[in-house]
Amino acid sequence: MESTKEKIVLNVGGIRHETYCSTLKAFPGTKLCQLTEPQSHAKFDYDPGTNEFFFDRSNRVFGNVLNYYRTKHLHCPAEVCKSFWEEELLFWEIPHTTLAPCCWMKLGNTQGPEEEFLLRSDSDNHDGDSLALLGRVERRDYHLWARWQPKIWALFDKPYSSAAAMCLMTISLLFSVGILILFFIEPKTYVDISQYEDSRGDDTFHIAPRASFQEATHLLYGELFCILWFTFEFSMRLIFCPDKKKFLTNPLNITDFLSLFPVYIELFLTAHLDKMLHVLLWLGLLRTLYIVKLLKIFRLLETPLMLQILPFAFQSILKEAFILLMVFTFEVLFFGALCYHADLHEPDSHFDGMISSFYWAAITLTMVGYGDIYAISKFGKVIACCTAICGILTIIIPLPILLVRFQNYYATALLKEKLKSSKRNN
Repeated sequence: MESTKEKIVLNVGGIRHETYCSTLKAFPGTKLCQLTEPQSHAKFDYDPGTNEFFFDRSNRVFGNVLNYYRTKHLHCPAEVCKSFWEEELLFWEIPHTTLAPCCWMKLGNTQGPEEEFLLRSDSDNHDGDSLALLGRVERRDYHLWARWQPKIWALFDKPYSSAAAMCLMTISLLFSVGILILFFIEPKTYVDISQYEDSRGDDTFHIAPRASFQEATHLLYGELFCILWFTFEFSMRLIFCPDKKKFLTNPLNITDFLSLFPVYIELFLTAHLDKMLHVLLWLGLLRTLYIVKLLKIFRLLETPLMLQILPFAFQSILKEAFILLMVFTFEVLFFGALCYHADLHEPDSHFDGMISSFYWAAITLTMVGYGDIYAISKFGKVIACCTAICGILTIIIPLPILLVRFQNYYATALLKEKLKSSKRNN
C-alpha cells in the first residue's frame, strides 16, 4: 500500500467500497487514513481472501464520510438523527464541526435556510458593518477627503479599530454616565405651598398651591457641557459617515439626535418656563432618551450569542405576533364592553366609561390585576373570570412558538461557532 495509486477495498455494513489510498490520506489522523499504514492489517478487521477491510457500521452514513475524503466537503444524509450522526462521526474520528453550512439545518432541526442566511449575514457584517460601505470611497484615495473619511469614521464609530477610538468611546460612556446622574438628581418642578391663590366669599376660603419652576443653574450647565460633547460626536459621525441615509435611519442615531434638544430648548425658554410647564414635561420625557446611550457599552463588549439570535427569532414570528395582537385587541374590546354593560346599572360601578372598561380588560388579560377597577355585579364577576382564563390561554399558547424558533436559531448559531473555531484551530 505504499503507492498512492493503489486501491483499497472497504466493506461497510455488507456494501463494498473501492477507492484510492491517496484519497484516504486526505485527512491524516482519522480512522480511514490509518488504513493506509503498513500495520493496518493487524490493527483492523482485514480479510486476506477478499483483500478488504470490514466495518460493521451504517453504510448510509459511510457514503457521506467517504465522499468527504473525495471532495473535502462533509454533508449529512437527509432525515438523519443528530445523535446517530455524531456517533458515526466519532467512530470514523471526524470532527462534526466540519459539516458543510448547507447541512446545518438538518442537524439543527430548523425549518428553513433563511436562518443560516440571516446568521451568516449578521456575522459577516458584525465587525465591519458600516466600514464595508467605504469601498467605493477608497477607490479614489488620491483625494484628501477619501483618505481621511474612513479613518475619522472608524475613530468615532469603531472602538476596536485603534487605541484612540477606544479612548473616545470610553470618554463617551463617561459622559453618558455623567448626564444620567444629572438627569436623576436635577429638580425640574415642585409645588410651593407658600404661593397660593385665595378666593374669599361669604362662607368660603380656598387655598390653591401653584406649581412653579425651580432652576438649578449649576446642574443645567453641567448637563449642557455633556450635551456639547454629544453634539460634537454626533456631528462628526454624521459628517464622515459614508452612507448618510443609513445613518439617519438608524434607531440609535435618531435617539442620539432627539436627546440633544432638551437642554437647548430649556436654556432658550428659561425665563418663560413658569408659564410653560407642559413644555417642561415634554422635555423631561425626551431626557429619558439619555438612558438609551448606555447601550453603547455593548460596542465595547462581545455581544453574547443569545442576544445576537434574539432579533432573528423575533423577526421570524412577526406574523404570529400580529395575529396574537389582533386576538388580544378583540378580547379587550369584547370583554371590556361586556363587563361595562354588566355593571352599567350598579350604583357603585367602577366603570365610568368604555375606555376604563377597555383598560380593565387589558390589565386582566395580561394577568397584572392592579385591583383599581373591578366588576361589582355577579354577572360581571363571571365575565371577569372568563377574561382571566382567556388571558392565560392567549399568553401561554404562543410561548412554545418563540421557544422552538429560538432553539432552532441557537442550534444553528452554535454549529457555526464550532465551525469557525475549528477553522481557526486548523
